[in-house]
Amino acid sequence: MNLLVLSPSLDIRFFAVVLLVMGLFTPVQAEITSLDSGNIDDVLNNAGVAIVNFYADWCRFSQMLHPIFEESSNIVREEFPETKQVVFARVDCDQHSDIAQRYRISKYPTLKLFRNGMMMKREYRGQRSVAAIADFIRQQQVDPVKEINSMEEIKTLDRSKRNVIAYFEKRDSENYHAFSKVANILRDDCTFLAAFGAVSEAERFSGDNVIYKPMGESAPDMVYLGSLSNFDLTYAWTQDKCVPLVREITFENGEELTEEGIPFLILFHVKEDTESLEKFQHEVARQLISEKGSINFLHADCEKFRHPLLHIQKTPADCPVIAIDSFRHMYVYPDFKDLNIPGKLRQFVLDLHSGKLHREFHHGPDPTDSTPGQEETGGELASSPPESSFQKLAPSETRYTILSRDRDEL
Repeated sequence: MNLLVLSPSLDIRFFAVVLLVMGLFTPVQAEITSLDSGNIDDVLNNAGVAIVNFYADWCRFSQMLHPIFEESSNIVREEFPETKQVVFARVDCDQHSDIAQRYRISKYPTLKLFRNGMMMKREYRGQRSVAAIADFIRQQQVDPVKEINSMEEIKTLDRSKRNVIAYFEKRDSENYHAFSKVANILRDDCTFLAAFGAVSEAERFSGDNVIYKPMGESAPDMVYLGSLSNFDLTYAWTQDKCVPLVREITFENGEELTEEGIPFLILFHVKEDTESLEKFQHEVARQLISEKGSINFLHADCEKFRHPLLHIQKTPADCPVIAIDSFRHMYVYPDFKDLNIPGKLRQFVLDLHSGKLHREFHHGPDPTDSTPGQEETGGELASSPPESSFQKLAPSETRYTILSRDRDEL
């Protein structure tokens, strides 16, 4: 009698085929939504959380990520079956270059996180593995709002952090729904707390309200006076409090700041020199508040960023130094001592936007300038090569400008 002998691998496939024919087995199908200009807004706006893979078929790293991304989707779908709670989506950037440009995609693959249609500042930069991506999504599902069970808890707040505290009559309300959306978007920038019912009653003498407690024990509270049910107003007010006008750039957040796509106005200062930082913050607020959104106001530790300083012929001994990084060139503010001259810092930034700094970088001072070799209100002409100050760092350092950054390894 002849027997059919199957190898283990053939055996498995044989029974899979049998089960498939019998209707007892269904191959796992990843639920990845392909986005295009016709559906992207609708899909993202209706997703509580969406993680989007921006890829290019010719990129081998994109090819390697596809099965990992799909398997992560399968795992997350089992834990969060509500289809609009978590969405895994992808964009073919070769086919939809308009979408890639809209979200400033310049490297592949890029994983962006969205909440209710709003792109988060921080893209996913964790390990490219099924477990790591699935765990990242789980973390995004954790409620960022901590419930206050006793007003005594307010006395023990960590005042080294920015705290936003809300007092509501009930959790199931339009006011809290808008507050929760804001908290989810700004969860990395502030600590959010909320009290309800009898616990919050003493603080609701004029209805539901939200207060902001800045860092520092002696810093006074700030009260939100707008409509709590209006998400846009609540978000704008909270973002203004949670995201400082002048932020510190570090090796940890530099790439994220670069990917916001706008130039840097940077104060390089010695870490202990808080006086120069306070002056810079004051003048930015006084002269440049209207430019927020067109340029990032930053400060950097001279010692940590000594290599970018070398590109503009400066050393930590020269600090404090102010410079603009346009991602093409560096432009140096003439003299920190002139910082408090009315309009001087503002004109420096306007000269960037008008193209004057770039023009003079290549061709020398405009003929209208009163002093040969120097701009009227602009900056020194740094003779560094045409690249961002963070573009070429020493071998032991990590670069945080995307212009020449190689694709992340999986």
